[in-house]
Amino acid sequence: MLRRLFLLATLVVLAAATLYLAFVLKWSYSSGERAGWVQKFSRKGWICKTWEGELIMVSLPGSLPEKFPFTVRDEAVAARVNQAIGQRVNLHYEEHLGVPGSCFGDTDYWVDGLTVIGEPTAPRPPAASPQ
Repeated sequence: MLRRLFLLATLVVLAAATLYLAFVLKWSYSSGERAGWVQKFSRKGWICKTWEGELIMVSLPGSLPEKFPFTVRDEAVAARVNQAIGQRVNLHYEEHLGVPGSCFGDTDYWVDGLTVIGEPTAPRPPAASPQ
């Protein structure tokens, strides 16, 4: 009887944990877009590798930039972010609260789309003068 009760309790706990994990991975607390320049983007983690990045946003010229940390879980989106480093971009994200551990990402903000809205910010070489 005690063994059966222990087995039932274990199954209930596992089912509850599975339902909770499925809920927090599918349901998003908020979604939106942020515009700026991708400053840092790398694949990180000891066991679970995730793409982690930082978007620099400037609201007004001369103001201090704000950093927006984000996670990318889709390899195709990660490749597009890598190609867009140095360009002004618009990131679409969903915020997932309550996700346990870092195997799903270090941040709550999961980027699932990207639009390039500017050219590279590197200075252009001076034009050759006609002789």
